[in-house]
Amino acid sequence: MRETIENLPTAIGVEGVTVQGADWGGMMSGHLRMARGVDFAPVLQGLPNDHCQVPHWGYVIEGRIEVVYTDGATETVKAGEVYYWPPGHSVSFPEDTAYVEFSPAKEMVALLGHVKGKMGIE
Repeated sequence: MRETIENLPTAIGVEGVTVQGADWGGMMSGHLRMARGVDFAPVLQGLPNDHCQVPHWGYVIEGRIEVVYTDGATETVKAGEVYYWPPGHSVSFPEDTAYVEFSPAKEMVALLGHVKGKMGIE
C-alpha cells in the first residue's frame, strides 16, 4: 500500500501536537504539525544533556522551527528549507508549523516513548 499522510498511524495527537509516522525499512518517516508556542525542551528533560539524541533529516512545509544545540548554537529553519539535526538539539515553534522528517526508527520509537511519558500519554 502506498503511504499517504491520511493513512499514517498517529503516534502523538494532543492539542497543538500531531505526529504521524511509519517505519520505512529502519527509518521512521513522519508528518508533524506543531502549534505556535510548542517547545520540546520540557519533554526532553531526563535525556542526555536534556536534548534530543536522535538525528533527523527533514523539510519544513509551512512555518518555522527554532533549534538550540547543546553547545549553545542556534538556527532557524523556515518553510521551503531542508535540514539535518545531529544528536544534541531541542526545538521550539514560534508559529504554526508543518514538516516532514526522517529519523532512525529504533531511536525515534524510544524518543517518542520518552516524550509520551513526559506528556502523560500512554
